[in-house]
Amino acid sequence: MYGEQKATEVLKQFGTNRETGLTLLEVGARREKAGLNKLEEQKKKGVFWLFLEQLQDPLIYILMAAIAISLFLKEAGDAMIIAAVILLNSIVGVVQEDKARKAIEALKQLASPKALVRREGKECEIPSDQLVPGDIVLLEAGRQVPADMRLLQAVNLKIEESALTGESVPVNKTDEELEEKAGSIGDQINMAYMSTSVTYGRGEGVVTATGMETEIGKIAGLIGKGGNEMTPLQKRLADLGKMLSVLAVGICAFLFVVAVLQKRDVGDMLLTAISLAVAAVPEGLAAIVTIVLALSVSRMVKVGTIVRRLPSVETLGAVNVVCSDKTGTLTRNQMTVKQCYVNGELFNEEKLAKDEGELFLEACTLCNDAVLGENRLGDPTELALLDLAAKHGYEKPLLEKSMPRIDERAFDSERKRMTTVHRKGADKIAYCKGAADEIIDLCTSAMMHGKEVPFSARARKEAKAAIEQMAGNALRVLALAMKKKGDLTEEKGMVFLGLAGMIDPPREEAKGAVESFKGAHVDTVMITGDHVDTAFAISKELGIAKNKDQCMTGSQIDALPLSEFAKKVGDVRVFARVSPEHKVRIVEALRSEGKVVAMTGDGINDAPSLKAADVGIAMGKGGTDVARSAADLVLTDDNFATIEKAMREGRGIYENIRKTILFLLSSNFGEIITMLAAVLAGFPAPLKASHILWVNLITDSLPALALGMDRNDGKALMKEPPRKSTDSMFSHGGLSCTLCFGVVIGIISLLAFLTVPYQALCREQLPITLQNLEKMLRMEAVLSKAQTHAFTVLGMSQLAHAVGMRDVNKSIFRMKHLDNLYMIFACGAGVLLQLMVTEIPYFVNLFGTSRLSLGEWGILALLSCMPLVVHELLILSESLTGKVPEGLEKTEKGKKHENGGSQPSEAV
Repeated sequence: MYGEQKATEVLKQFGTNRETGLTLLEVGARREKAGLNKLEEQKKKGVFWLFLEQLQDPLIYILMAAIAISLFLKEAGDAMIIAAVILLNSIVGVVQEDKARKAIEALKQLASPKALVRREGKECEIPSDQLVPGDIVLLEAGRQVPADMRLLQAVNLKIEESALTGESVPVNKTDEELEEKAGSIGDQINMAYMSTSVTYGRGEGVVTATGMETEIGKIAGLIGKGGNEMTPLQKRLADLGKMLSVLAVGICAFLFVVAVLQKRDVGDMLLTAISLAVAAVPEGLAAIVTIVLALSVSRMVKVGTIVRRLPSVETLGAVNVVCSDKTGTLTRNQMTVKQCYVNGELFNEEKLAKDEGELFLEACTLCNDAVLGENRLGDPTELALLDLAAKHGYEKPLLEKSMPRIDERAFDSERKRMTTVHRKGADKIAYCKGAADEIIDLCTSAMMHGKEVPFSARARKEAKAAIEQMAGNALRVLALAMKKKGDLTEEKGMVFLGLAGMIDPPREEAKGAVESFKGAHVDTVMITGDHVDTAFAISKELGIAKNKDQCMTGSQIDALPLSEFAKKVGDVRVFARVSPEHKVRIVEALRSEGKVVAMTGDGINDAPSLKAADVGIAMGKGGTDVARSAADLVLTDDNFATIEKAMREGRGIYENIRKTILFLLSSNFGEIITMLAAVLAGFPAPLKASHILWVNLITDSLPALALGMDRNDGKALMKEPPRKSTDSMFSHGGLSCTLCFGVVIGIISLLAFLTVPYQALCREQLPITLQNLEKMLRMEAVLSKAQTHAFTVLGMSQLAHAVGMRDVNKSIFRMKHLDNLYMIFACGAGVLLQLMVTEIPYFVNLFGTSRLSLGEWGILALLSCMPLVVHELLILSESLTGKVPEGLEKTEKGKKHENGGSQPSEAV
């Protein structure tokens, strides 16, 4: 490492003269070898490739097979309908991804636009991307470090590295070689890193790495390597697609065997088999899930969350571990004075009396180089002192007018203090601020309640005890003193004024969010590059960790084998002094233990772990561009508590998707039962392929979308454990729900189909036998009418079933139907669409249906209500027995959700 070498050795290694810098000829040769000093951008995928990505889904493959079969059967209309569904699904996905990519495309904005360099003996300002290894770069307060460099000179130099290391205060830099090997980037105090900011002092260094070879470049490389893994929902849908594929092929093979055994026409059975295969596939499912997720984006915006990847919305609902960066996420990223020691007493800063601490507050204000305002400038510790003084009415610009600075001794890392001299009326006064132990030893008296008294040994001991107490609470302690006599710039014989203990405090809303996560059975883990004492103090205040045994450092992680670390990771609540690589390792270890992990952060050092997590969540306002680029979700208000709201929405969205999928599958199962039962009994197919496609793509789609936009009882959902990543769509009674209502829909559709030949036999006064029913159905008019009955009941019963699916644990008479106006519209539109295909001549001819009388409509409508009757019987059974029917379990020990559209996570 360059930090462990002498500056002269590093200069020799890069062949650079410190006084003159590189020649233009050398710069050109080196740039040819190293390239431009900028981060490589990932290759952008064109719209065509994004479109192809949307097609990589098992359900889409089945739909494509359905198109091929439809074209083979010369059913061009059916093929066009299915193709339109695929196109809609893909377009929605492409538009959302492209919009998000354009909204947060920022890696190229990381580098400083200008750099001050020394070349050919002259100082000049150049674009930072023109830097090469070996360049001599000059640094000063306010500039961004343009590349990684070994410092050659550091005059009171402080660099703010929180975005890279997570450390909340600027680092004092030196140009000396390191005495021992540095454990992490934060410990390499003679190095400066690309994208960090100079807050104080000046310096110069030799460039050791540019572009992708810098520390920030390595992080960008880690982000690029991380692929986009499938979310739990995508995995479940992929599994479902595979299962449906096998089912469709199995049905076709089974019916071929039936055709041979029953000696039926193989061509007819092929048509029937294709109809059954179509019935096994919910053609609108892929499009509906995508649309529901896209519509949920607007819901997420209302709770302060921008969605960059659609599937991450539902994944958030499955999260059971939230890993959070400390600085800027759990804390405010703003140093704040929490305790003061004035007049021999230690107390919280709000108890500081203005009249008792006048000189102390004057020292905080005047011995200070920071500037408050819209753009806060300066060292965070100095800004914290100005904030304290401003709270008590001390404004720096006003005070500097009445007490102008006339002399000073600037801060340096050897003295660890600074002194400013001010004119106060006809007199002069000096204020000193710096390391507490150092200043106490330089004081001979102390200010007590407005009077100067000797600084006794007892008083010194008490002051040092106060320092230890504040340091024990992870506070950074500064002492303040003054001097009125003698050489005011000589820092001896001073008057002790007091101590200020400061820390980057937790966000007020973060503690409530952590508590909410506990109630939702979600663990919070802090991961930071800061010191372990500081991290533990913040975590204890937030309720994340109770004792220090729950903390682990980066060096301890390195010492553990991967297998052992994976076993221990679940018990750790605070990880401190970690690098970006450690953060990725922690996330991966948690995921290997079956956890669904959300990672939150705002710094450059968080970006790889944001990418590695199941859900990456970046801060929108205070976050770095690279963090937002790596994240799946971005919080617009930088509020940690917003994650809880977003998680609530995520759980609700998953419930809606699950209800939608189970509704569609139970409807499809009803179609399969109708078709299979009729065929096995020797009857003609009760439904045509066009009928099934109409129901699956048109009649089912509207109520399915309405279920997807249903309102959930979010508070109740957040009291339940998150679903397991291994749970399938059929877990927790989902399979029972599908089979139960599928059987009901199949039976009533079959009854409607057989009603027509039954009535014909009654009119002819022929015996009611299967053989006679089959003969009647061979008559074209009877078959057309019977198929129309089955088609109508199938479509209408699924509308009724959608209403009950809003909440399988609540009577439809207790549901708040006005909470979901979409469902009312969907059912109304569904009835009108069904009327259209049976009453309008054009559609009657197109679908091969028969017109129905008013009496027939009445009978079919009553049959179609059977799913609701079964729904009410199940609710009645529950109320009478006090138990939920098997397979329709309720969560939270049988507690009901009173909101009309709610759906507990295990209700189906």
